[in-house]
Amino acid sequence: MKLGIVGLPNVGKSTLFNSLTKAGAESANYPFCTIDPNVGVVPVPDVRLGQLAALYDSAKITPAVIEFVDIAGLVKGASKGEGLGNQFLSNIREVDAIVHVVRCFEDTNVIHVDGNVDPLRDIETINLELIFSDLEILDRRIAKSTKGAMNDKSLAKELEILKRIKVHLEDGKLARGMEIEDGDEKEFISTLNLLTFKPVIFAANVCEDDLADDGISNEYVERVRKFAKENDCEVFVICAQIEQEIAELEEDEKKMFLEDLGLTESGLEKLIAASYHLLGLISYLTAGPTETRAWTIKEGTKAPQAAGKIHSDFERGFIRAEVVNYQDLLDCKTYSAAKDKGLVRLEGKEYVVKDGDVVLFRFNV
Repeated sequence: MKLGIVGLPNVGKSTLFNSLTKAGAESANYPFCTIDPNVGVVPVPDVRLGQLAALYDSAKITPAVIEFVDIAGLVKGASKGEGLGNQFLSNIREVDAIVHVVRCFEDTNVIHVDGNVDPLRDIETINLELIFSDLEILDRRIAKSTKGAMNDKSLAKELEILKRIKVHLEDGKLARGMEIEDGDEKEFISTLNLLTFKPVIFAANVCEDDLADDGISNEYVERVRKFAKENDCEVFVICAQIEQEIAELEEDEKKMFLEDLGLTESGLEKLIAASYHLLGLISYLTAGPTETRAWTIKEGTKAPQAAGKIHSDFERGFIRAEVVNYQDLLDCKTYSAAKDKGLVRLEGKEYVVKDGDVVLFRFNV
């Protein structure tokens, strides 16, 4: 999974990136300090992996990973070259979802590029830049498709879709709000890599005092939540500064620090939960003496396609899957004990893999 982090300058974007990835991206209280995109790869925390690895005495644990891309703070006119320009938006065209950091705190020491805190205005500023950037992409595709559409029915259909999206964007609306037919139409639009078609998670960046009640008493956060609900987006509340402090602690210290703040999970865990939910993702597990590993798949994936995540041969030569729920396996303490109790099931090609399934694939190529 790949997530792109966007936001205005000085909203805590790079501070959040630093804390999530421990990558040490430059973070300072002046606009445009993030010149080149920063990329960091983060393991997905999953307690099930450690528990299964202990059961199998695995030599290696391989968690699922998320790649974060942090680009320069965007300002009005970014798509036309203002600030650091549209070139940086191209760095997030390949991401699965956008994490939009929104400032929801007052601090006279941290300058706001527009002079005052207003999260909905800030969201609108970023959305307009994403729209303008997508319109450039569409104009180029329309010009290219127009030439061949006269003699090619499929190109003519694509051209019609492109023009429809353009009209929608020119009305100031995001592409993901369009009525789109499932199937070929949706697949074609996905190939365009439009920024406004990508799902969005809002990171409401608050001060430390607003963390304990998850920003309920913060009117800025409530505005963001209302906007997100109306636009099918996810929201999580975070204090980027606190996250940076947490990132520097050892695991046991981290737990104590979170408890002192009245929190049960870190911002990274909140973000991962929000992104998995938004993108409809789950993890199945494989375990053995060599390695215990998490594999991320779309909810609703059938066994052969899930096997294909490991290797294409597994999907091509799929025979069956031996499946046991991870908690049942832990309770039984051994695979053979789980088998004796009838908890290990033999599943065929139509089986839909579930979150927390521990799977052994049988295949023949």
